[in-house]
Amino acid sequence: MSNEGNLTLAGKQAVVTGAGRGIGRSIALALAEAGADVAVTARTASELEQLVAQIQAMGRKSLAVSCDVTNVEQVQHMARASIEGLGGVDILVNNAGNADSHKFLNHPDDLWHRMLSVNLSSVYYVTKAFVPKLIELRGWRIINIASIASRVGGSYIAAYTAAKHGVLGLTRALATELMPYNITVNAICPGYVDTPMTDASVSNITARTGMSEAQAREALEKTSPQHRLIEPEEVAAIAVFLAQDISKGITGQAINIDGGGVMS
Repeated sequence: MSNEGNLTLAGKQAVVTGAGRGIGRSIALALAEAGADVAVTARTASELEQLVAQIQAMGRKSLAVSCDVTNVEQVQHMARASIEGLGGVDILVNNAGNADSHKFLNHPDDLWHRMLSVNLSSVYYVTKAFVPKLIELRGWRIINIASIASRVGGSYIAAYTAAKHGVLGLTRALATELMPYNITVNAICPGYVDTPMTDASVSNITARTGMSEAQAREALEKTSPQHRLIEPEEVAAIAVFLAQDISKGITGQAINIDGGGVMS
């Protein structure tokens, strides 16, 4: 457990989508370590059981709500259950997402719609469900996990790139509109992170190119000038920083975590 003097989020309630693994799981744990009570959600509830137990072992309140964030009715149920279970919400982290790739020539339409649904429309649905309560409480934080693909283009990821650019645009629009209610809205834009989603990308590259798994992973590592994958905990640390009161002057921003690949 964190030192009690460092519990900068003590008394706050957070909701993290896509928390079953990878970045979402790390963010949920980091928020709890900083003192927040945390509701976690993913499509598969079994992925969340151990996470909830870990958070509760820190002395925090935690609950799991299974939810497909592309389904409006499930999102609305998740929002109600999370707010009731925690007693409110101060911090919303939109992390749920997925990445699939295909060259644009003969790009499948279903892939296009799926990427926009899970990576962009889900952020709209979830945020829309929680904003009334955030406005009622006059704050606090919305943190969207975007991607460095929000900032630049990339081969074979047209749908994913378009969706993540949309997340950044939505972040900036909401930051402007929600400013009168003391709500900040920011995006974190990681490069390739050492998570199961990147493992899936490695497998996809291997299947499509004939590269070995080691070669495919090295190719992703080389997208960073530091020649490494980002660790989930690095993303989580920025999320905790943005969630704190000390970050109240930061809104409408996109914070890159990509080893210096995009310096803007």
